[in-house]
Amino acid sequence: MKQFVPFEKLSKRKQREITRKQRQSWGELNPVTRVTKNLMAYDRAKARRWNDDDYSGGGLFDFKYVKAMLNLL
Repeated sequence: MKQFVPFEKLSKRKQREITRKQRQSWGELNPVTRVTKNLMAYDRAKARRWNDDDYSGGGLFDFKYVKAMLNLL
């Protein structure tokens, strides 16, 4: 029968062996903490997005429509 030895009293090598056996993987669970984005905070990328779209018209005035109408006259 083996005599019980407290974990703290074991040698470093034996402690490492025991802890390696106890360790397991997280599997499909990702332990990274996720934080939701603050919707009230200023976002530079969002502010620049209006400039990146392909819409070339300004408001209700459509230059392509006016140009086509002028060509018909």
